[in-house]
Amino acid sequence: MIIVESGEIRNMERAAVRQGVSLSHLMEQAGAAVAELAAKIITEKKLKNITVLCGKGNNGGDGFVIARFLSLMCDVTVIVANEYPATDLAKLNFNLIPDKVNVLFYEENGEECAKAIENADIIIDAIYGIGFRGELDENSARLVLLSNNSNAVRIAVDIPSGAICDTGEVSDECFRADHTVTFTALKPLHVLYPAADYCGEVSVKKVGIPKNIMDECIYTMKTTDEFVKTHPLKVSEKAAHKGSNGTLLSVCGSYGMAGAAVLSGMAALRCGVGLLKLALPESIYPIAASKLTEAVFLPLAESSDGLLSVNAFDKLQMEILERCTALLIGCGLGQNDDMPGLVSALLLTSEKPVILDADGINAIAPNIDILRQTNAPVILTPHPGEMARLTGTDITNVQKNRYHTAKDFAAEYGVTVVLKGANTIIALPDGNTYVNLTGNNGMAKGGSGDVLAGMIGAFLAQGMDHDTAAINAVYYHGLLGDRCTEKYSARTMLPSDMIEEIKYVL
Repeated sequence: MIIVESGEIRNMERAAVRQGVSLSHLMEQAGAAVAELAAKIITEKKLKNITVLCGKGNNGGDGFVIARFLSLMCDVTVIVANEYPATDLAKLNFNLIPDKVNVLFYEENGEECAKAIENADIIIDAIYGIGFRGELDENSARLVLLSNNSNAVRIAVDIPSGAICDTGEVSDECFRADHTVTFTALKPLHVLYPAADYCGEVSVKKVGIPKNIMDECIYTMKTTDEFVKTHPLKVSEKAAHKGSNGTLLSVCGSYGMAGAAVLSGMAALRCGVGLLKLALPESIYPIAASKLTEAVFLPLAESSDGLLSVNAFDKLQMEILERCTALLIGCGLGQNDDMPGLVSALLLTSEKPVILDADGINAIAPNIDILRQTNAPVILTPHPGEMARLTGTDITNVQKNRYHTAKDFAAEYGVTVVLKGANTIIALPDGNTYVNLTGNNGMAKGGSGDVLAGMIGAFLAQGMDHDTAAINAVYYHGLLGDRCTEKYSARTMLPSDMIEEIKYVL
């Protein structure tokens, strides 16, 4: 699916009008789509009382249409948050509300409005639409607060009132929907947090925008499932051997963080890499070897603090130049004064695709321009804290601007950025950006990122290009998390459980 910003939605509507589609028709179809969902819930749960919250603009107009449809099957109250409808379409549909619908203005009937919300089985939010910015006005904020404290099923029309369409930010009060029915395409707030938390289950309904306009629209992002459908994992040929399935050189692990090297290594093996070569400090070799039977190990010289020594570079250089087909750097690598020099030297040496994760990212953060000097495709997999270090900002700013932060960095440095977190963002150097909708909060545990890095490394080593490897790995990584949550629960699942599920999911 595509994700489209508010300005482009308006452009599409104007283009539709030029082709003969009326705005009145679009509003009628939008209202019908929401009413259809509400009617289904009403029938299933045997509900009776519906309250529709309406603003003065066209989103309120949608609400008036919804009220008209639902009045055919149940008792409907319309609450107008502020003054009389302001747009021509809103006025038209306000005047079409049947007499049997109870219409209340909050300014005049505050107590009656509160009672209508308290007694509602379903509350439909049609106060603000995609043009909302800043904070809710006092009346709307009060209605939203009352609604959020009710036990009713809550449905948002297009977006929850209080959410900012293009950034995913929310105002101090925001309607917390159980369902959101949006029109034509997903908007950024439906996939960006914190607004995504307020949307509940999101469904996209077509309302009459012609297909040729949809095909030509300028979208912000696509969802990974769309990409995965058209770029499936290839099946190995019958004559394949370990050499043809690629060699991943994994430069990972340090004293105290052997588990990161093991998790990424096991994930890579489960994802089909022909040969995994794990380069690690010699002190943790016995631990890793006891867990990874199928790997080949390169125990290397280490510093006094148990991290790889710069003296290991010559051996690693030979492996990079002559033997591996992809290079993974960073899972549990550790940090000291020598690590930036070692990681930079490895980056400059490699002409094979590189994944930089965790401490591999931290190592280059002080000298970020090293990314401009590489001769190989580079994929970075930062969590928000690491992204903040790369960009010289703070985590709060990264999380408020996940899409632009990832996209701008990828374009500036010519790399692929996998900005991890709820709904991971994958930004490619060519400007294309994807958002992943698989995964869940059960994956918020140490080691999940190591599993992802190993999966990306395996796919790269087997010959996938950087965008296919990153997007497929992120998608399937989330799918593994979803499967584990169903099987074990979000609380009890572990990253190692995800690795075990690879053999079923892939």
